[in-house]
Amino acid sequence: MPLHRLKKPSVLLALLSCAVFTLVLSPFIGAGQVLLKEVFTFPSASVEHNIFWQMRLPRVLVGFLVGGILALSGMVFQSLFRNPLVSPFTLGVSAGASFGAAVYIWLRFAFTIFGISGTTVFSYLGALVSIYFVWSLAKMKFGSSISKMLLAGVAVSFFFVSLIMFIQYLSDYDQSVKISRWLMGGLYVFGYDTVRDMFFLAVIGLAAIFYFSHELNLLTTGEEIAVSRGVDLKWTVKGLFLVISLMMGGIVSICGPIGFVDIIAPHVCRLLIGHDHRYLTPATFLLGGAFLVLCDTFARTIAAPAEIPVGVITALLGGPFFLWLLRGRGNDG
Repeated sequence: MPLHRLKKPSVLLALLSCAVFTLVLSPFIGAGQVLLKEVFTFPSASVEHNIFWQMRLPRVLVGFLVGGILALSGMVFQSLFRNPLVSPFTLGVSAGASFGAAVYIWLRFAFTIFGISGTTVFSYLGALVSIYFVWSLAKMKFGSSISKMLLAGVAVSFFFVSLIMFIQYLSDYDQSVKISRWLMGGLYVFGYDTVRDMFFLAVIGLAAIFYFSHELNLLTTGEEIAVSRGVDLKWTVKGLFLVISLMMGGIVSICGPIGFVDIIAPHVCRLLIGHDHRYLTPATFLLGGAFLVLCDTFARTIAAPAEIPVGVITALLGGPFFLWLLRGRGNDG
């Protein structure tokens, strides 16, 4: 029996169980031992208590939310372009957001706007600029077909990556090291403010994708068929691109660019649950979140007390997976 013919509620329940198990177990794993007695003693000033509640648990929650958001972003782009190799990285969104954050670090800015950090503002602006470039180039050079926007996205991505390298060259040693480490992607969280921000982004992303779920289902059958059945292509693409840029700007400003979660999770979920976005969306969010939490748990324990940036781990796992996808598409062709 093909995997996608499995009962959808059963798959969702299994993914939810795996996600809950990961969230419960991961905070107890780390360089230092944490005892249940100390964790659940209130009030407590013990080191173990503070490590669990102020460091590990917020980090795990942020990792789950970031992984879910990344997976949703990849799912949306793969559905729009009907290509499992497409992600915010290949379309320049992540590169634009990274460029914005790199500029913020380089200029040594330090400000907040209505409680939003300057890094987030610059990352969001960078993502919006990259989206604008992709949209403008695709419309000018290739016409309105969204299938041609991928070429423009790749070009814009290379452009922003080159600008980031240029900024690193102009930076002093401390700035260059800070930018380089940040570009590796990592979950360095203390406290619950970041959890709140990521939860807000996740709610926005889930609501928007569920709103466009019917349009996404039709777009997976082809652009022409979707338009013939009443899909407003321009509104759908612009709306989803705007939401993705908002989510990626927030993620990149906090964690840096973390790759391949947005490719692995959506593809696996399509194999398990099919292409109906009413079910695919929650499944992708759960799997993406659990996957990134597991990767981060491995990253902070394998070389303890040192930590490996989680972006390195996801790249090590995602690279072979990407090649496997590429090989599969080559065989299909």
